Amino acid sequence: MKKNKGVVKYNKYGYLFSIPFVVAFLIFQLYPIVYTAVIGFTDLKGAVPREAHFLSNPFENFKQILSSSTFQGAFKNTVFMWICNFIPQILLALLLAAWFTDRRWKIKGQGIYKVLLYMPNIITAATIAILFKSLFDYPKSPVNDILMKVGILPQGQPYNFPINKGWSRGIVAFIQFWMWYGYTMLILISGILGISPDIFDAAEVDGANKVQTFFMITLPNIRTILLFTLVTSLIGGLNMFDIPKLFLLGGPDSATTTTSVFIYNQAFSGGYLYNRAAAASMIMFVVIMICSALLFIIMRDPDESGYGKAEAKRLKQMRKLQKNAAKGGV
Repeated sequence: MKKNKGVVKYNKYGYLFSIPFVVAFLIFQLYPIVYTAVIGFTDLKGAVPREAHFLSNPFENFKQILSSSTFQGAFKNTVFMWICNFIPQILLALLLAAWFTDRRWKIKGQGIYKVLLYMPNIITAATIAILFKSLFDYPKSPVNDILMKVGILPQGQPYNFPINKGWSRGIVAFIQFWMWYGYTMLILISGILGISPDIFDAAEVDGANKVQTFFMITLPNIRTILLFTLVTSLIGGLNMFDIPKLFLLGGPDSATTTTSVFIYNQAFSGGYLYNRAAAASMIMFVVIMICSALLFIIMRDPDESGYGKAEAKRLKQMRKLQKNAAKGGV
């Protein structure tokens, strides 16, 4: 076959533009992940780490972490606080997204509402931790003053929220919910706006009410966006660190210690057990991968999957025909 002269190949520019990302990914993401995985099989520890050696039992660090009651408690805390913040977060975000995108409700000033609802997400975690610590502090705090004024608490007897395990976990979960529901709402709104208006027009002509339209049309058509929201929330929730660490330092009595706080304490708080911290990190990495894969399997669209297989088969047949044609000199 003759090569076409003068044809500009734009593929090379795509490769050139992707080089900065690839280099940054290799240096700042892939290398740390691989290095952390390697450390998990060694005896690396100490404020001034000595030369690391691979253990005779390579999975010793992983066994110690999995059998550690502290890690088990931290994992339970993480899952509990993530569930407690994600369920109300996704429900409120779906409600607000449906409200803002319903054409039959002409809401004025939508932009202002969206900015105000999203604003907690742009405030730094350190600022929010200090804010809520001052709100629920003991013995003087705005929350205690309000509760005593309305008669819920006896006068002169403030409640010590920071030493109560249940309240501490609840406050951390609420902070995470308050910070992220606005972001989730905007993601869902973008997904709903991507649905063809003709579908909603047809539903309105058929007499579907708002509830039926939401459950029968909106939700099925934003399955991919919901999957994205679930996976990103899962990753962020199981890596929860800043608020539990800055708000109560993982207390009281490790009630708000998450797996990320546990890993930090193993590596940088006294023991400098880098090997065990690395092992715990890789365990969480595997847990997140497995949970994400399960979400992909559960949330996948059967029709889209079948269409994808049929399209792949068609492309394969087309390539085969092109190959045979090229061999025949066509």
